[in-house]
Amino acid sequence: MDEIKDGTYCVEVTLTGGSGRAELESPTRLTKKDAKIWAQIRWDSPYYDYMNVEGREYYPVNKDGNSLFIIEAELDREIPVKAETVAMSEPHMIEYALYFDSKSLKKEGGGAAAAICIGAAIGIVCAIIAVKRRKHEK
Repeated sequence: MDEIKDGTYCVEVTLTGGSGRAELESPTRLTKKDAKIWAQIRWDSPYYDYMNVEGREYYPVNKDGNSLFIIEAELDREIPVKAETVAMSEPHMIEYALYFDSKSLKKEGGGAAAAICIGAAIGIVCAIIAVKRRKHEK
């Protein structure tokens, strides 16, 4: 990870576990800053309301659309996660694993993968602004 400079990248993320029906948006945006890597996780469903990544709790950063999380990540290692879905009659915690492949890592700055990541980033900024507005209105 030290050889990766601070900045924003796109990376392929693989999801395993669960029922095999859930999917994540890939490639996804990854940001390295101050020796930490943060990854966007956008599920194919709006019904994920909580993630536990190696003992750390994460909540969606958006209110509308498919559930979007910003989690601390690591490259080239299977990361065990649990995600709670409320799509069924009662909430269920489902075990998955994430894998961020460093071979697919591309610095943002052009190409189709960057366009996907930039589009996702615009969505995140809009979601954050909307959440802040809702909190301010209350």
